Amino acid sequence: MLRQFTPVLLLTVSNIFMTFAWYGHLKFKGTALWIVILVSWGIALLEYCFQVPANRIGHEYFDAAQLKTMQEVITLIVFSVFSVLYLKESLKWNYIVGFCFIILAVFFVFKKW
Repeated sequence: MLRQFTPVLLLTVSNIFMTFAWYGHLKFKGTALWIVILVSWGIALLEYCFQVPANRIGHEYFDAAQLKTMQEVITLIVFSVFSVLYLKESLKWNYIVGFCFIILAVFFVFKKW
């Protein structure tokens, strides 16, 4: 049972790296674009070191659609925290409503029909 949570943990770590790779450079707009691309690639490599095992292990317990849905929800949670704490952006009500609709997809994907 505990092994089923390993993909969630690995996907969470992966998404933290991914979020920094994709959006972390926004605080460094004065840095040359080629530099932030190289740094982002380096961070993305770390992201893949967690994401690939997460999907490999996770596929023992979940199908690919469930893994993708799980990753999207984790991404939204990580991104929401990142945007508020790191980028100092507000989380507007319409963002939250949109995120909730995406999270509602979890019900449909994981429900045994």
